[in-house]
Amino acid sequence: MRDAAVVCRELRCGEPVNAPQYGLFGRGSGPIWMDDVACSGSETTLKNCRSGGWGISDCDHRHDAGVTCSGQNVRLTVGPHRCSGRVEVFHGGSWSTVCDADFDQQDAEVVCRELGCGIPVEVLGSAAFGRGEGQVWTEELQCRGTESEIYFCPTSSSLKHSDCSHYNDVGLKCSGHTEARLVNGPDSCSGRVELQYLSEWGTVCSVGWDMRAADVLCAQLDCGSAVAVVEVDWFGEGSGHIWADVFDYGVRLVNGGSRCAGRVEVLHDGQWGTVCASAWDMKDAAVVCRELRCGEPVDLRYWADSGQGSGPIWIYDLYCRGSESTLNNCSSRGGHDCYHVIDAGVICSGSVRLVNGGSRCAGRVEVLQDGQWGTVCGDDWDMREAAVVCRELRCGEPVDAPKYGHFGRGSGPIWMDDVACSGSETTLKNCRSGGWGISDCDHRHDAGVTCSGENVRLTAGPHRCSGRVEVFHGGSWSTVCDADFDQQDAEVVCRELGCGIPVEVLGSAAFGRGEGQVWTEELQCRGTESEIYFCPTSSSLKHSNCSHYNDVGLKCSG
Repeated sequence: MRDAAVVCRELRCGEPVNAPQYGLFGRGSGPIWMDDVACSGSETTLKNCRSGGWGISDCDHRHDAGVTCSGQNVRLTVGPHRCSGRVEVFHGGSWSTVCDADFDQQDAEVVCRELGCGIPVEVLGSAAFGRGEGQVWTEELQCRGTESEIYFCPTSSSLKHSDCSHYNDVGLKCSGHTEARLVNGPDSCSGRVELQYLSEWGTVCSVGWDMRAADVLCAQLDCGSAVAVVEVDWFGEGSGHIWADVFDYGVRLVNGGSRCAGRVEVLHDGQWGTVCASAWDMKDAAVVCRELRCGEPVDLRYWADSGQGSGPIWIYDLYCRGSESTLNNCSSRGGHDCYHVIDAGVICSGSVRLVNGGSRCAGRVEVLQDGQWGTVCGDDWDMREAAVVCRELRCGEPVDAPKYGHFGRGSGPIWMDDVACSGSETTLKNCRSGGWGISDCDHRHDAGVTCSGENVRLTAGPHRCSGRVEVFHGGSWSTVCDADFDQQDAEVVCRELGCGIPVEVLGSAAFGRGEGQVWTEELQCRGTESEIYFCPTSSSLKHSNCSHYNDVGLKCSG
């Protein structure tokens, strides 16, 4: 059950109910990746648990492991429909009721959101939906109201009202689409889609309706998966209200090198579109990073820095307070007088940051987990681990990997200890460690990193915005061939260095011949990128006979 608990937590499927072995859910095929798994039960992902080694097993598929999870962390019971009833939370293997004195409007907002039931209409005390059975939950929810699930809400084990009984069970009415049904078909799993909003039934607009949305509905109705989406008049026309955009929302970041950086795109009417950057600010970006569980915004992207999108511009004049859990909760108006040349983008911190080092590319290593930043123990910490951090933060190459609290002692949990990276991982969380939150370390040993801080520089010139172009790659600085560097590349270099726009590109080692390597790739920037990190490259140089006599130089205006 410890191993099963990790799986259920990782999938946000409530608590483990059963941990069957011996292929109860059928025999799998392909490799057996993990054997002799030993979780403490507190890990956030199964990959963080100890095992016999990746792909090392003396097992066969007759022994494939399975899990049954409770499926949710909260429910409303004994009400007229699934969006109204007594509040119950699943914890410790059973359902518990919640005391009315320890449940407020912010908690209600999270419960309604998690259940896909809109917003709270009324919080009801004194067992309005009847007295429950079993335990009254022994912790107090302290939601801020912006969380997407109660799983993310802080709790307090010190209840202000410890004398609560089932006479105090809290109830809740939410506003949302409370019931779904299929009508005018041959059985309960075929027909015209209708949803109930409070007491009113209505149909669903077919614009954007697809198999993905149909699968959601079939699962909700306990009808398996969708077989077909049929013509609009197949089951006849409905009457009453027409609900739109019920299943159709999503957000993603693209063309940024990782899932936590890039151009912001929103799914609407079954089509991905962009966000206009006309009013784009850090509050808006904070919501996107939070929704994607990518930490905090590090930098904004304007003017299609992450490339121009295509298709519709769904959002214009976006306004977020910064506390919303999803971009869909912010106010905006449709995009009608905007262009893809100013598509909005963002770089989020992801799950790692460097603090107390004077810049975002140097400092104590901190990792985000369960909504809380914690440190990394410096035991066995070296340049391989530092390389992963620098790559994840797009801070160039590692310069130093100090230990022993070099950048000051942190506070809070020590999330990782005995970290062992190969150096090729894209995120520190993918490196092996002793287990999430398992450590015999203290903050005197907090690990740090100093990265080169940049991927490009101008050297041997009269000032920092003029000189020979050099890029940092593979642990050293290399020069660039003049035949493979153009105006678009120059625009990106000047922009990345905060040096304005290009004034002149100079060939033939105008700022002297460099040392070391001539870079073996050709930059193919479009000119809109914010850093050369985002520029495509080609390993097939047209001018492979370049030497330091061909080192390119650049003068920027800034």
